[in-house]
This record gives sequence, C-alpha cells and structure tokens, in this order.
Amino acid sequence: MRNVKVRLRPIASKVNLPTVVKSTILPGNTTESLFIATQVGEIFYIGNSRLRTFLDIRPQIIKLGGPSGGYDERGLLGLAFHPAFYSNGHFYLHYSVAGTQGPGALTEHFKPNPCDPRTLNQSWKNRETQYDHIDTVEEWILPSNGQPQKRRTLLNLRRPFMNHNGVNSLNFSPETGKLVLTTGDGGSGYDPFNLSQDYMEIAGKILEIDVAKNTFINNPPVVSRFNELPVPIQETLSVMANGVRNIPGISFQRFYHQFIKYVGNVGQDLVESIFSFVHYKSIPVTQLVQASLMKTEPNQEGFINLGWRGWEGAFPTSTIKGCSANPKLDEKTMAYFNEVIETSIRRLLPLTSYFHEDQRPNKFGGTALTGVQAYMGNAIPELTGSVLFTDLARKGSQSPAKGVLAFSRIRTDGKLNDYSVIETDYNFGSQSAYYVSLGTNLDQTKLFLGVYGSMKVTDLNQGTVFEIVP
Repeated sequence: MRNVKVRLRPIASKVNLPTVVKSTILPGNTTESLFIATQVGEIFYIGNSRLRTFLDIRPQIIKLGGPSGGYDERGLLGLAFHPAFYSNGHFYLHYSVAGTQGPGALTEHFKPNPCDPRTLNQSWKNRETQYDHIDTVEEWILPSNGQPQKRRTLLNLRRPFMNHNGVNSLNFSPETGKLVLTTGDGGSGYDPFNLSQDYMEIAGKILEIDVAKNTFINNPPVVSRFNELPVPIQETLSVMANGVRNIPGISFQRFYHQFIKYVGNVGQDLVESIFSFVHYKSIPVTQLVQASLMKTEPNQEGFINLGWRGWEGAFPTSTIKGCSANPKLDEKTMAYFNEVIETSIRRLLPLTSYFHEDQRPNKFGGTALTGVQAYMGNAIPELTGSVLFTDLARKGSQSPAKGVLAFSRIRTDGKLNDYSVIETDYNFGSQSAYYVSLGTNLDQTKLFLGVYGSMKVTDLNQGTVFEIVP
C-alpha cells in the first residue's frame, strides 16, 4: 500500500470539541445537511453555507474538566438520526448527565501486578455510591414546526470512571434498522473489574437497541448490569460484541448484498486496532440474563469478541516498566495470563493495527484511535472501498502536536493487512491539531475530519471541521 495525499478544506471553525460529524436530510429539505455535535453539548448543522444551532443541551451535560485539569472523556458522546428521520423526526443522544458526579469506583490508581492475585481479581463494590457519573441514552423528536424535544429515555448507565465512555457512540445499522450503542469498558486502565468480558456488564460491549419497541418506562432505573434492567427494556436489547476497551463508533460498508462492519479498539500501552467482520450473531439480553440465572454459558456461536482485557489487539495485554539491565529498553510482562488463554480461540483478530512506538519508515507512533470510517466515493480513487482511521496525535518529537490520518482495506485472502499514512497539506502553524473525530455523508462519498487545538475540554472554540478532498 502506498501513501496518499489529500487536502483539508475548512468548512466550520471556532467550534468546541467535535465528537460527532455526520449527515442527514432535514424534514422539508431536499439536500443533506452536515451536523456537528460537540462534547460540551451543542449540535450545529451547516445550512446555506452557514453554521446554525440545531440543539443546545449544555446545561444538561455534567461539569467537564474537573480535577483532571481540563482533560475529560465525558459529555455529549453520541448522535444518531433514525433511518426514517425525514418523516418521523426521531434522533438519539448519548451524554453524561449534569449533577451526577460521584467519587469514582477506586480510590487509587490501578495497575495489575501479575504476581499479586488481589490486583487481578478486583470487583466493583458499592456501585450505588462508588461511581463517577451517569450516562443516558435518549430519544428526541424534531416536530414539523418546532424545537427539538425529548420523547423518552432508553437507558441510564452508571459508569465507574471518567474515561472510556465511547465516542461517536450511536449509529443505526443498515442491516437490522436497530440503534447501535458502543460502550467502553468503564475506564481507569487495564479494565480493573474485567467488565468487558463479563456478560452481565453493560460496559465494554456493542449493543443493538430495538427503538421500534416501546417499553412504556419513561424513567428507566440507573444500572450497570443487564439483570438490573426491567424485563421490557431487556427485551429491546441484544449484545453484538464484547471485549471492548474504548471505541470510536462503528462504520458499515455495503459490499454487494451484505455489510462489512468496522470498529476500532483504543489500546492500552502497545497498539491501536481496527477490526472488521461481516457475519455475526447478537445474543438477546434476555438470554444472557437467563444463562446467568441458570449459571450456564450463553451460546457464543457467531458472537464477536474483540479480546480485551486479555488481549490488546493481536497481542497479550502487557504491563510495561523500565528495564534494569538496559535503561534504553522496556520490560513488558503479560498482565492477565489466564484470560489470554481463555479468550485466545474465540477472539476476533484485527484487520490492521498501528503501534505506539514504530521506527519503520512511512509508519508512525500513535496515541489513541479517534475515528474509523468506510469510504465509498470516487473523488479520491486511491481510497475507494477502504477504511480510514484517525489518531489523536503522532508520538515523537513533533511540536506542536498533530494528528494522523491513515487507511487500510480488507484483503481478499482474509489475512491481516498493513496500513498506509494519508498525507495532508494543511498548515496548522504553531497551533496544536489533535484529530478528534471522523465522519461522512449518507452514501459515504465524502469524508469529514474534526480537529481541536487543545487536549483540554475547558479550552473553548478551538475546533475546526474539514472536508477531506483530493
């Protein structure tokens, strides 16, 4: 694969952290509008070449950038439009709720020690008091002649830590028509409670929500486990995948009469990974709850497992410390040996990965995966049919910080593939340029990149959304 060169054309500037960039057709219109959702709670759209406000829920968003000094992974994280949005006006939000700040699930920094079983078998205790915040997933409606308004709440989720809540976390499946919610493992590092592999935990999963079913429950309870949900809500849910660490959404790419699904898993210390699959079999939550009651294993045939926390992409999850014998090297020790064995057969291998340290020519050292998006346009023919991905900031001596754009594609022999960097011509000057989101239009013929000038959500109005053009 060879490098590709593109241009970045600014289309919206001075916006706050753009967590979601996607298109829809507003009722009464004939052309698509590009929507931009920001982490602080604003949703804009571009109409007649102007940036207009669609919805502002900043008062409903948790206070961001607290003790961490401005960095935060909470806020407005997901926006999705119903496939029939043009006629029914329904859209969906995922955000962290104002006034729900808690002390967190652990009082000290966590790192597993393979020699200390106590660190390998932590449990999340006193969940009703020991949590960081509450996330909600809501259905809203745009009336034919009015302001958007909330219709109902689908889920209220208690989250143990500030980070790993997912981003661009809501998308509709063109296969099933269901709303897909991607949830991170709950945060901290190394998934201290192994929530991602526990079938009863909502954290660390890719969920399908049947929004056509009305549960008639206006205020669902705040939960962290599936068996805490009322049965009518359980009946709307199925689990598409587990083993998720943190995930920047899901992208569907039509391939003849089926769809390739692309998802990325943000890495711990070694590697960032992009996965792809076509066939899968979701497990209804009611079946998971029944299996738990019967103390049996659910049927996992066709089920997708990304492997975390035992596996970080294609590699066993490792703890890293300095090497006493050679200060220039690091000592890497397998963190969860038993879990590596347990998930070694049933996990999905990545389509491609990139490393946090990589000295090879034409590669880069990454920081964190922030976007995964299929492209089916012809304007950039070298990228047609490929999957693009963004990294927050290239590691190394580069200053100011700048993100990275790259691509890969599925091989016809089904084996793992390499990736190539996409070179951009835009001059960001002395300003940092963190690549924080990646989006597309309805038929995936256009690509959009969200860039921010700071790692702090408290530094406002430093965002630009670009169209990626030849």
